[in-house]
Amino acid sequence: MALKTAYLIDSPGLRYEQALALQNALFARKIKDKSMPDVLILTEHPAVYTFGKSGREENLLLPEQDIRARGIELYWTDRGGDITFHGPGQLVGYPIFDLHNHYLDVGRFLREIEQALIDALAVFGIQGSRNAAGTGVWVGEAKIAAIGIKLSRWVTKHGFALNITTDLTYFENIIPCGISDKAVTTMARECGRIPERAEVVAQVVAAFSALFSLKFQAIGAEKILQTLQHESG
Repeated sequence: MALKTAYLIDSPGLRYEQALALQNALFARKIKDKSMPDVLILTEHPAVYTFGKSGREENLLLPEQDIRARGIELYWTDRGGDITFHGPGQLVGYPIFDLHNHYLDVGRFLREIEQALIDALAVFGIQGSRNAAGTGVWVGEAKIAAIGIKLSRWVTKHGFALNITTDLTYFENIIPCGISDKAVTTMARECGRIPERAEVVAQVVAAFSALFSLKFQAIGAEKILQTLQHESG
């Protein structure tokens, strides 16, 4: 099968608000323009807690003012799922995909995001798996990657957060994904070394390429936004 061209935006350090604005711009354009390639955004946010549409405030275990006083941002979003954490040492991915180009099956899309991460983890000797406790990727009974998406007209946004060297104490302030009886883990803990971010990015991109039959072309966030503005002008 011939690989379709897709854009890869790898921009570590984006604040959550910046990444959300980028997602929304690409998401809106992709709904209107079916010829626009799929886009995978990869980043690493400063510390932030985000609630999904089914989020419950009691799963944030500290008052909001205390969270913000610690320099941690807080957002309610339109993705699925409950509360989760994004922060340093984590690879966050936002696929802006049109499922008309793949298959019209939300469940399958979630399973294939999981599979991409499972395949990437295997390269590092980590046996990731699915768990009946909920969507995401697990190592035994500990969650290593959270997943939450939104679809409109079969175009996706939001995505996954994979813990590489994440400080797990941040998860002590929340009930992650609303699941109170499961632990959280990192790649560093599970493979006994500190993986380089570039190594993880390469394997995640390779797994997405294989599963979704995509050939990724690296492009800067500013360049793609300028291109879209020029084309719509």
